Amino acid sequence: MRRLLAAVLGCWLLAPALPCLAQVDSTPDLSLLQGDPQRGRLVFGPCRTCHFTEAEAGHGNGPNLYRIFGKVAGKQPGFDYYSAPLQAAQFVWTPAVMYAWLENPMAATPGTSMMSAGVPDPRRRADLIAYLQQVSVRTATAPATP
Repeated sequence: MRRLLAAVLGCWLLAPALPCLAQVDSTPDLSLLQGDPQRGRLVFGPCRTCHFTEAEAGHGNGPNLYRIFGKVAGKQPGFDYYSAPLQAAQFVWTPAVMYAWLENPMAATPGTSMMSAGVPDPRRRADLIAYLQQVSVRTATAPATP
């Protein structure tokens, strides 16, 4: 995973507009696949200061993270406070990209307005990704009975 992060950070150092994240392998490693969403919910606690994971909650000081995977970074409608580097971003949030980025967002995206030291522990990052995946899954509702 350090090799992945080094490649991503190397791209950012060469091109501040973040075009290289599209080159990140979207296949997560095994530690990412084995994240625990219940532990990830606890890891997400401090993130809730700025971000919400419920669709109906809308945006906070940061963009809403409901169904974040598959979205282009810096482009969520209704959130007007993205930093310039994220506004210029052309990458899609995947679990692998998010995993690499969350190790240290401020170092990964110089100039970001996200004031977070990130989640340096790989296990906690994997748990956080598992939580974000779990809260973003559509749940089928049972049809009403007459």
